[in-house]
Amino acid sequence: MRIHVAFTPDEAGEAPTGIVVDVIRATSTICQALAAGYERVLCTAEVEEARALRGALGAGVLGGERMNVLIPGFDFGNSPREYAEPRDATLILTTTNGTRAIVSAGRRCTDVLVASLLNLAGVVEAAREGRKDVLVVCAGVQGTLALDDAFVAGRIVQELGWERTDAAEAAARLASTWAGPDEAFRASRSGRNLMENAPELEDDLAFCARESVLDVVPRLRGLHDGAAEITL
Repeated sequence: MRIHVAFTPDEAGEAPTGIVVDVIRATSTICQALAAGYERVLCTAEVEEARALRGALGAGVLGGERMNVLIPGFDFGNSPREYAEPRDATLILTTTNGTRAIVSAGRRCTDVLVASLLNLAGVVEAAREGRKDVLVVCAGVQGTLALDDAFVAGRIVQELGWERTDAAEAAARLASTWAGPDEAFRASRSGRNLMENAPELEDDLAFCARESVLDVVPRLRGLHDGAAEITL
């Protein structure tokens, strides 16, 4: 079996198993929400799609951000710490980069897993049990490589231990250059943007830098009118 890393969604091809990473912060938030008791997360690429979806359902928590800022009229932002307790069975989430990457992966891969550092061990074990080639899709930042996502991709590559493409090898070596995830996250553009634009959320970096603390493996169950449904 082979593992490949796409550092942005535009670089992604097709694979039997896709693993999506947007560690700061969409995939960390999805993992935390489902671990806390939300039954499903519906991911949309656009703000108006999220609003329309809640209108159609007549229920659900609206969560999301644009450029780290809470979207007007939404219940919560994109901090995983906001989802410690479920407020509804359904979370409808839209973010700058991560939810778009999930929707994109759903169109390219047969099975899609949602990964963060929080659930690293569980995702690696699920991929290993699947015994199929893996494509790690990094959400990136507005179409460019994101150091934080590349770090997590590298940790997945290291832990899975399969044959590596050059991109997967590069991700693994990148992950090895840092003393730990917190250092890598704070050096990344995503981390710097969070600290500069929303300093009150700086603690999210340490929260997202914890490895294998959640025993959840979120999976894409399908695309419904453009929304990606994620459940356990």
